[in-house]
Amino acid sequence: MDVCELCEREPVETTVHHLLPKEMGGTFGPTANLCIPCHKQIHALYTNKEIAIRLTTIQELKEDEQLSRFLKWIRKQPPTKLMKIKKSNERKRKR
Repeated sequence: MDVCELCEREPVETTVHHLLPKEMGGTFGPTANLCIPCHKQIHALYTNKEIAIRLTTIQELKEDEQLSRFLKWIRKQPPTKLMKIKKSNERKRKR
């Protein structure tokens, strides 16, 4: 068990998030350990292209308007809680 670098909940199971998506050249770049809900939320809200352009640091992720609302909510949830994350309607339209 670990600490999520985004929501800062602990102890949580974490996954490795490439701050620059692998398909955009981030395979060997910086990574962050994120809890599963935070990691899924990032990819539900944004395409890899959007992430590569403006969300390549933990600070940028924390300051993002849509993500910060999610973070405010998730911080109040127990670390053991896993929830369903749905793609935003905006993200669905971008496909």
